[in-house]
Amino acid sequence: MSLRVAIAGVSGRMGRVLIDTVLASDCRLTVALDRPGSPMLGQDAGQALGVHTGVAIRSDFAEALRDADVLIDFTRPEGTLAHLAACRALGVNLIVGTTGFDDAGKAALHAAASDIGLVCAPNFSVGVNLSLKLLDMAARVLDTGYDIEIVEAHHRHKVDAPSGTALRMGEVVANALGRDLAQCAVYGREGVTGARDPSTIGFATVRGGDVVGDHTVMFMGEGERLEITHKASSRATFAQGALRAARWLQAQPAGYYDMQDVLGLR
Repeated sequence: MSLRVAIAGVSGRMGRVLIDTVLASDCRLTVALDRPGSPMLGQDAGQALGVHTGVAIRSDFAEALRDADVLIDFTRPEGTLAHLAACRALGVNLIVGTTGFDDAGKAALHAAASDIGLVCAPNFSVGVNLSLKLLDMAARVLDTGYDIEIVEAHHRHKVDAPSGTALRMGEVVANALGRDLAQCAVYGREGVTGARDPSTIGFATVRGGDVVGDHTVMFMGEGERLEITHKASSRATFAQGALRAARWLQAQPAGYYDMQDVLGLR
């Protein structure tokens, strides 16, 4: 029996890409969710794509999720946490691409993993997650004499900064170096800043246009510079990764996972 997939936030850019990806796969779209008051409620989930799915867009997620095996959620923290409670009550697995959770939100996700399977990642691109493995290797080799800076660029509509992916890259590098990112991150420079503290990891954020997502981590030493870069040209890469995670999760016990687990990169 094919995997029954629910998608949250179907009126958004990522929601539409997820619908398109599921419809082209061996999985089955059974639930399409949007926020209360959305003008799309009641419409066919494929209307914006010019296809008929037979799945109407709904907002009553606590009831709708009874028809799903897994929910893919790339929305906002408050929405994801509301969906989380329903998934936990119904035993529905959850794929979380939402970023910007506070500590309480992160704790709620981990707590729910005692009852359901969750794959949480700031970025579901296979290439990005491979780059995290490469960053861990690079940081362990270039652990002395190299300054580390992370530059990310996204479209003008992105509401959080730095991106969740950039922060995860910083965490991977900091962990490999035995540092605490909360203590060594520098998120902006202006004016007379003085010489660079070699123990810091710097972040720079660019917002504009329709950039899907560019991330570069620079290891800058005397006489050389290593850059590890990933550039996404389509949101389809995130949707394909999320669906890969959803399939993988069905064979796993309840627990909290990320894309490193899905790809066997641990």
